[in-house]
Amino acid sequence: MIQRIVSRKFDIPDAHRIDVALLHGGYATLSKAFAMEPDAITTEIERSGLRGKGGGGAPTGKKWRLMPKTISPSYLVVNADESEPGTFKDRQILQYDPHLLIEGIIVSAYAMGADHAYVYIRGEYKAFHDRLVEAVEEAYERGYLGENIRNSGFNLSLSVHRGAGAYICGEKSALLESLEGKRGHPRLKPAKPECEWYFGHPATVNNVETIATVPFIVQEGFEAYRAYGTDQSPGTMLFAMSGHISRPGVYELPFGLRMMEVIDELGGGVKNGKKLKAVIPGGASTPVLTAEEAEKATLDYETLSAMGSGLGTGGMIIMDEESCMVKALHNLLSFYRHESCGQCTPCREGTGWVDTLIRHILAGRGDETHIQTLLDVSKTMNGQTICVFAPAVSGVINAFVKKFRPEFEHYFQRSEG
Repeated sequence: MIQRIVSRKFDIPDAHRIDVALLHGGYATLSKAFAMEPDAITTEIERSGLRGKGGGGAPTGKKWRLMPKTISPSYLVVNADESEPGTFKDRQILQYDPHLLIEGIIVSAYAMGADHAYVYIRGEYKAFHDRLVEAVEEAYERGYLGENIRNSGFNLSLSVHRGAGAYICGEKSALLESLEGKRGHPRLKPAKPECEWYFGHPATVNNVETIATVPFIVQEGFEAYRAYGTDQSPGTMLFAMSGHISRPGVYELPFGLRMMEVIDELGGGVKNGKKLKAVIPGGASTPVLTAEEAEKATLDYETLSAMGSGLGTGGMIIMDEESCMVKALHNLLSFYRHESCGQCTPCREGTGWVDTLIRHILAGRGDETHIQTLLDVSKTMNGQTICVFAPAVSGVINAFVKKFRPEFEHYFQRSEG
């Protein structure tokens, strides 16, 4: 069941050090990549079907094609602002194999013609930041970064930038605003597809795991990557399991596996032998699934989307039969209220409003009008803002209320008694 593409060196002691990484094939892709035309690398990525692993699942090769080759300088920005509750996969790469990420950055930047690369890392990830910085310094010392990398004629600088703990900076345009030294507010989307812009110059933003997957595809060929997963969701992903699970952790798995197979066989089933009640399948911003839905779910983009949820970042949060879904929703809404950037009124006011409504229900001061108001505010938040933060909150609210409504009504009965 477990496949090793990005996690191949995770179990090797000291693989984060360049000497050990080199002994186990680190940076071996560069000689092949530099012998290829940059466009040929992008074509290989397109044919592999590699999709962004930061939550959106957009085709990576298609995104790379948006980078104009006639404007200099241009930038590759790696999104390591892993702040989604329930998501802790990218930090595994930063901790155990940072040189794989650097190798992927070099190949990806070469393919797109980028002159500079940044890794924007979550501010709370101090230990992982330090490990990555150490690896970057080693790569510079050995000639894998800087001028004329390995006598290829290709130049690339790489900088690591710590964020300040804002969840919204995981959104790519807010990340770039922050990187430019401004408040991390998402930007308006362009009228037609185009690259991102960093100080007025072309930029591509990709997730850590996405970039770390690139060396395997270039070295082994797109067919080797497509040998895993499904036709529309090819390859593998680092799936995380947390919550009421016997063996929490991160597992690299091919797309398309049955969710319950993963929970029961790899995760050891629900903790303490209790029954499953619900699963949040892809990080906190993906709508919750009931136990019955989880039985039918497979871990791929298309199936979970068809079920009204999403694969997201692959962070599965397991909840047992004793979980209070009203309290679970309150926990999430308190987070969203705190993390809304406040730029858009429906989000700024809406996240505070729904959090207050849930607090009233939990305090025994709620009634049916509170549920209707929750759903009304949720509708107002959906599709009325610059970024997908508020629509994601809307989806979370709708799923919890509609699938577990009796639990909300239970609090009304308590207040009436």
